[in-house]
Amino acid sequence: MSDQGKQVVKVAALIAGGAVIGAGLGVLFAPKSGAETRRDISRYARKTQVQATRWSRAIQSGVKEAMDRGRAAYNQHREARVTIEAA
Repeated sequence: MSDQGKQVVKVAALIAGGAVIGAGLGVLFAPKSGAETRRDISRYARKTQVQATRWSRAIQSGVKEAMDRGRAAYNQHREARVTIEAA
């Protein structure tokens, strides 16, 4: 990944982290009863868990795809090398 790509990822992570912290503070300081606040936090936690699971699966898929491409490139290089040595 390029330096610019890494910077974009850092900025996105900071923005997402800030959003989570801001949402948490907003829920805690909202004029609601304790039961309503706990229910809201529980719903938010479930949504966050679902989103984290989706992101995890997407990352796993991307890593698997990259590994498969790397293996294919390695095998192709190895076969080409064997062919050259045989000649």
